[in-house]
This record gives sequence, C-alpha cells and structure tokens, in this order.
Amino acid sequence: MAARHRGSRMGHRMHLAVSLTIASVPGQASPTFGEIAAVVRNAEAAGVDMVVIPDSSVSGEPVVHPFEATTLLAALATVTSRIGLVAAASTVAHQPYNLARRFASLDIISHGRAGWNATMTQAPREAANFSRPEGFSSDDFHRRSQEYIDIVQGLWQGWDADALLFDKTGGRFHDPEKMHLLDHKGEFFSVRGPLNVARSPQDTPVLVLSGLQEPDMDIAARISDVILLDDEPAEGAKARYADLKRRVAACGCRPDAVKALTNISLTADDRLDAIAGRLAEQFQSNSCDGFNIQLPARLSALDDFVAVVVPELRRRGLFREAYRGTTLRSHLALAAGGDQ
Repeated sequence: MAARHRGSRMGHRMHLAVSLTIASVPGQASPTFGEIAAVVRNAEAAGVDMVVIPDSSVSGEPVVHPFEATTLLAALATVTSRIGLVAAASTVAHQPYNLARRFASLDIISHGRAGWNATMTQAPREAANFSRPEGFSSDDFHRRSQEYIDIVQGLWQGWDADALLFDKTGGRFHDPEKMHLLDHKGEFFSVRGPLNVARSPQDTPVLVLSGLQEPDMDIAARISDVILLDDEPAEGAKARYADLKRRVAACGCRPDAVKALTNISLTADDRLDAIAGRLAEQFQSNSCDGFNIQLPARLSALDDFVAVVVPELRRRGLFREAYRGTTLRSHLALAAGGDQ
C-alpha cells in the first residue's frame, strides 16, 4: 500500500504546516509562552515543516494576542532547533525596511528557520491605528502590497554571501563590490538600503503569501515561496493547482519552486482517522503540495493530530520520516532565496 502511494506522486512527500490560534477566547486565559512553546516543540518532534503565528484575527474582530508574532518567534527560536518558524506581519503596520531587517535578524537567530507570512487581504480597521483612518482602496492596497514585498525581498538580497569581511587589519568591514543599494523610488515607498544586518543563512527568509484572490496569482507565482490557499472542492482545487504551476513555469522557474498548501481547519468533533484519509486523498489528487492545519484555540488539539494523523500519513508513505537538512528552505525542498 505504501509503495503505491509513493509512486502516484513520483516520490513526492506532502508538506505540513500548523497555524496556531493564540488569541484569547471568552472564558479562557491567554496561553502562556511555556504552553505555546510546548505545542511548537511537539510539532517539531512530529517533523512538521513549519508553524505559522498570526498577528491579527482572520475575521477582523478585535482580539487580544498574548504576544506580538515576531517577538514570539524570536523566543521560540531559542527553545527549538529544527522546525520552521513563520510569523505574520502586516504591510500596513510596519515600514518595509524595518520589517526586512526584523526577519533577516530572525533568520540569523533561528539559524535559517524564519519565514514571513504576508497577506494580500486588508485587515478591517487596521490602517486606522497607523495614521490612515480612511484605510486604502482595494486597488491601492494591492499595488502597495506588491511594491512593499518587492522592496523587502530586494533588501534581503542587498549583501552577497561573502560581502562582509570584518577585516580589522586591513580596515575593511565589507567589500563594496558585493554590497547592492536598492535605491527604490516607487509609488508608495522610497527606500535606499542596504540593510544594516548580515545576509540571512537561507539567503532570504521564506516568503509565505496568503489571502490571495485570482488577480494575485501572477504576482504570487513570481515572488512567493509558499502559498496558503483556502480549501475548495476537488475539481476546482486540481485546476487551481495546475494553473499555479503553469504560472510559476511561465516566470522561468521550476514548477516546484513555489509550494501550495491548502488550509484545513480542524474542529473539536473531527474524526482523526477521517482527517488522515481526507488529506491523503486530496494530496494524491494533485491538488496541493501539502496542508496548513489551522488548529482550534484549544492548543492540545495538536496532540491528537500528531499522535494519530501524522503516523497514518507516514504509514501511507506520504509524509517524510525526518527533516531534510536544518533550514526551513531545506524542509520545503526550496532553492536558496533568489535562486529558483
């Protein structure tokens, strides 16, 4: 049985991510750092590729998060060693230079396990907290987000891998020929660069895009490493997956240079054996490269998933036995940043 499953995707294995809901819920205290860390370590022990930490409510309703997402990731990096760590960070709430510097630093702290989850959906009321009470029109938000992401990726590539010399004897901090000014002047931003932190261990942190609409797919195919997609019926999901891979190839990249993960929400009454079968069927139908498991607020839900679902996926030959390498890019079988 396992051999048949392996052959149907030509040796490919599914990727698994976990999105943690850490916001307070009515009648319950916010999870502590120790509780969150225990969940992430449990996911790491199960071999999950990456954990995704949100920075706002998906519904736009006011919620209280116990920690800011990138700060939480920095702390989680010190108590884990293999699992990828992805934080959502808004293009409205941060300037691109500061965000690029923060994630480059997180990648260094985590030894190459950091990723940025950027959403193409404007959060209700968010802009009002950042001197834009009227928000952005939908068209302006999309154009601004694309420009923002291009700036961040450009800043991440501002230093060649061997640019920093730290030559005290010769008095040379860096090789000027291997430092690249961004010198961006666009519709919404003006950013000179370069970053004042070293190049990331992964060359660039992993870029995870979510909240995409059909008009966003071309830009996603061009710039993203991972795309989180909403679940949909089988035929539509297969067509969407094939279309995405065609778009990636049209950008001059290998079709597998971008990974498409389907969002799967677990509920308290889900039967775990049925979940394993559902994931296997969807993956075998060539509708995705894996799944982003969106856990309920009950953090212990992961215990059941890794105890039942992950072993069953391994029994079927669909999920790898151990991590590939040490970086998030290696877990996801992605090329170094900027080299697709």
